[in-house]
Amino acid sequence: MNVCVVGCGYVGLVTGACFSEFGLNVTCTDRDRGRIEDLQAGRIPIYEPGLSDLVDRSCKAGRLSFTDAPDEAIRAGLVIFIAVGTPSADDGSTDLSFVEAVAREIGRNLDGYKVIVTKSTVPVGTSKKVRGWIEEELEATGKKTHFSVVSNPEFLREGSAIGDFLRPDRVVVGTESGDHQAEAIMKDLYRPLFLNETPFVFTDVASSEISKYAANAFLATKISFINELSILCDDVGGDIQGVARAMGLDRRIGSKFLHAGPGYGGSCFPKDTRAAAHFVKERGRRFEIVEAAMAVNGRQLDYAVEKLVLACDGDLAGKTVAILGLSFKPETDDIREGPALEIIRQLLAAGAQVRAFDPHAMESASNEFPEVTMCKDAYNAAEGADVLAIVTEWNEFRALELARLREVLAAPKFVDFRNVYDPESVRAKGFEYWGIGRS
Repeated sequence: MNVCVVGCGYVGLVTGACFSEFGLNVTCTDRDRGRIEDLQAGRIPIYEPGLSDLVDRSCKAGRLSFTDAPDEAIRAGLVIFIAVGTPSADDGSTDLSFVEAVAREIGRNLDGYKVIVTKSTVPVGTSKKVRGWIEEELEATGKKTHFSVVSNPEFLREGSAIGDFLRPDRVVVGTESGDHQAEAIMKDLYRPLFLNETPFVFTDVASSEISKYAANAFLATKISFINELSILCDDVGGDIQGVARAMGLDRRIGSKFLHAGPGYGGSCFPKDTRAAAHFVKERGRRFEIVEAAMAVNGRQLDYAVEKLVLACDGDLAGKTVAILGLSFKPETDDIREGPALEIIRQLLAAGAQVRAFDPHAMESASNEFPEVTMCKDAYNAAEGADVLAIVTEWNEFRALELARLREVLAAPKFVDFRNVYDPESVRAKGFEYWGIGRS
């Protein structure tokens, strides 16, 4: 089976590489010629554990290729995945201009039956729009060609995307009513996962489109809930980690996403919660739980900055803050809407200087904040700083040499936004310590 993936960003590249691992012939295409040239030369534009090896192996086996000529790739594929960006507009709605452009391109090149699969995260009703855009192009060229439109949302976590694709919790496939041909092709496409007894959800298109927003909105709400509890723990002297463990042992709740911190970020949760709230509002209703989660997340970031203000004796002006971790989570170089970015913005606005280190995200962060000093390691970042803050819980930050840090810091002040360290152990090394929801 020949597969075409349009869009060589995070989702498209992982999707194409993993389908080629299944033994399928995959062509990934993108209008960004520079990106395609990098991929053809073996240079992976994103950091994702295992992705470089997977791409290299599949390219050498002849199952995976890259081109900046989408017309040819579309005509050669039986299944066409739309995996382009769907950024947020200013009002929280989803910008579908890239999806529309691809759909119209598909329509101009449709030369026989194909399955058009929306992999990008899109609002409910987008698949109908995709069908309409393709049909408009077919009508303009006078062609009459049968095709199917399918929704197959991605549930990839940055930092573990390869495992999520090859060993997923579930695969969701939404097909148009009575389209048994498309369903059969999608089953064939995912045959290795069927053999592994992966749970599949075959449903209608609208339900499939809703499922991605529902999952992300629920997880974002769970994070905001534990973060709001962390403030209560600070107020009354509780330990948020003990509370989270007590909650998580209830099988109805589970322990995942019950880790207090400075708030959620990344390419999915902020965008998808805004989009879900906007979509419901357009229909004359309110998604009040999601709106509350968004409000709590913004407040949590402010609360995190208040910890730094407290550590700097109430005034950030002229102080130097060492930030460890710039990506929104470990094992990715993605800084989009990460807590570190907003914390740094507020620090700079208050007159503080910032020194920072991240294992993989410094290049993109330096483009965002040229005034921030990017450092070679955690100890270099701490040199001369008035306070040290762990913002992203990279593994290499879990066993820092506290004695060495105290030597290079201007003041022994330690703000642990991810509750990585035991407070008493840090204080025993002569530090003042602030966590989130624990004293």
